[in-house]
Amino acid sequence: MGIVAGLDSSPDFTRIVVCDTDTGAVLRQGYAPHPLEPREGGGRPSDVDPQAWLLSLGDAASGGLLEGVQAIGVSAQAGAVVPLDTQGGTVRPALVGGDKRAQVAAADLIDALGGRQAWAQSVGCVPGAAQPVTKLRWLAKSEPENAARTAVLLQAHDWLVWQLLGRPVRRTTDRGAASGTGYWSAATGSYRPDLVELALGHHAMLPEVLGPSDAAGRTPEGLLISAGTGETMAAAFGLGIGLGDAVVSLGASGSVMAVHPEALVDPSGMITSLADATGMHLPVVTTANAVRALRGAADLLGVPDLEALSELAMKSTPGSHGLVLLPYLEGERTPSLPHTAGTLAGLRRESMKPEHLARAAFEGMLCALADALDVLRGRGVDVRRVFLLGAAAELPAVQAAAPSLFAAQVVVPQPADYAAIGSARQAAWALGASQGTLDPRTPPVWQGAAAQMLEAGEDLAVGQAVRQQYVAVREQTHPGAFRA
Repeated sequence: MGIVAGLDSSPDFTRIVVCDTDTGAVLRQGYAPHPLEPREGGGRPSDVDPQAWLLSLGDAASGGLLEGVQAIGVSAQAGAVVPLDTQGGTVRPALVGGDKRAQVAAADLIDALGGRQAWAQSVGCVPGAAQPVTKLRWLAKSEPENAARTAVLLQAHDWLVWQLLGRPVRRTTDRGAASGTGYWSAATGSYRPDLVELALGHHAMLPEVLGPSDAAGRTPEGLLISAGTGETMAAAFGLGIGLGDAVVSLGASGSVMAVHPEALVDPSGMITSLADATGMHLPVVTTANAVRALRGAADLLGVPDLEALSELAMKSTPGSHGLVLLPYLEGERTPSLPHTAGTLAGLRRESMKPEHLARAAFEGMLCALADALDVLRGRGVDVRRVFLLGAAAELPAVQAAAPSLFAAQVVVPQPADYAAIGSARQAAWALGASQGTLDPRTPPVWQGAAAQMLEAGEDLAVGQAVRQQYVAVREQTHPGAFRA
């Protein structure tokens, strides 16, 4: 038996799990918040000193947590750019998150390359405010002196791996994290340095892209560090999803991703073509509105929380007595309707009851995500099982409607640190490959996540009727919204 650790550096905290290499059983856990300065006016800061990530890592690993560990895997928040100078010092704080400052820069970049289709065909994604390539454009326009000093580009997990290894000359990343930059293509497996120059204004050094079972190196103490990956890819690996599986994530916004053997080039730009942590691909479709639609309905109905909204919705019936909510409350990304608003249709005297509006909010959110699933299915992605993530996945109103609306078995995993577990699994893979005990092409088989299984059963026809009602309103309100 060996022991490995997985480290997940999220936007707010660091979690560490120590796992058995053979089974994946979690032996010990650590946690520490990031010591971040609050943003003026509230919310997460857009600029973060990367040293905060290291301080949090040290706190999370205190008390001998890593004793006996042979290898560490690192995952971290997506889209965080750490610009370094020629000496390896940080030029400025890291640019993190969906930085709204970069929205104009995103539109600027899209036009500079010739439109959304040109970007989708070049690197599998269209620039948005969260992507590194867009932040580089913002840096060049807003802080030209800092842009000029930038000689090396790393993301959060790249920087942490580099620090753990003692800041060697060689800097690395993995294909999963690289695929979200906007200047590396999952389809070709190569960088587009010309897009870095388009955004930043000059050439910059980019980290070497490692394979899934490769090691980034060893620490000065001899501890093996695996390639690492982005938080999304690590969570997918920790869940153990494979071909035929999709993950629907219920945050304020929503996302749908699935495992696919090929990179998808989507001229419409609705699909972001990411790579996963195993050598496969993770096409992703994102909606701007998910749980925020539920919170909006709760506010409108005067109920205190989402649990109460769910209880109210369960007093209604499928179809919400004809009420349909298009939950495009803050514009929408899928379909691309950035300046639209939500729509409530089907108002009749008998449908104007709180429970029907509550049910319509849940059905509208899930139908919008089913639309996103259909975008993937329409491109040949096999979806037979859907993993449902997020606190809202536990709500009875979600669980009652999701299987029939998604037309698939729904799996609700028990809450766990799946990104950290995925990082630990990657560490076990790299360790085994380095020792010759594991095939570099085949990851270790770990016990699956404990989960609740939900089947559509006899409700499938009812669910599809609800979908048809939703689609009819969507097409009447936004005809042709899903045409490429």
